[in-house]
Amino acid sequence: MDVPTTLPEKLYLLAYDPERGRHTGTLNLDPALRAAALTELLHRGLIRDDGRHPVGVDGAADGLDPLSARLLEQIRQGRRRSWKSWIGRQGFPSHMVRDGLAAAGRIRVEKRRVLRIFPVARVTLPEPRVHKALASGITSALKGPLSRVDRADAALVALADGARLGSVLTRRRRREFRARIDKLAPVTGPIRRALRRAVDAQNSDGGAG
Repeated sequence: MDVPTTLPEKLYLLAYDPERGRHTGTLNLDPALRAAALTELLHRGLIRDDGRHPVGVDGAADGLDPLSARLLEQIRQGRRRSWKSWIGRQGFPSHMVRDGLAAAGRIRVEKRRVLRIFPVARVTLPEPRVHKALASGITSALKGPLSRVDRADAALVALADGARLGSVLTRRRRREFRARIDKLAPVTGPIRRALRRAVDAQNSDGGAG
């Protein structure tokens, strides 16, 4: 079973509904994936928190997904933007993660055009057990001993909560496990809070509907 290693890849697959054969409840998927990429870079020590801004740090960037790699490149060029600004930027779409997963053979993507005009992409999972394993990690983070929670699973819970990704954490689960989620959230540093602010701003503007 080939489970992806980076947070954006894991979050993208978690947001997929194997029963329906598509992503569901993903209004805020793009900013959530950008926040996941920033968290990945923070965990790897490739960026650091400089107050309100991420700052690039020297180090090997091997094994990054395309979205994380692109964000790191931009941050290292000295672009001084707030965490919220990076999360809200439209130039880093979810299909960067999708295409990376497809290139690695972790998903299949069938592209076609509806009415010969509108491009759509149908995503399928060759190995459904990958999704089950990722979902199990979310459950363990919510219900298992806090001291044994994997850092990546804790981050995925916090990010799904920050973006209100119902496909990963239902509203009912977010209410039921509110105290636990808040204990897991510090693993994302300043990112969950910035994600929530970016999502609120996006939705109030009617974007990414």
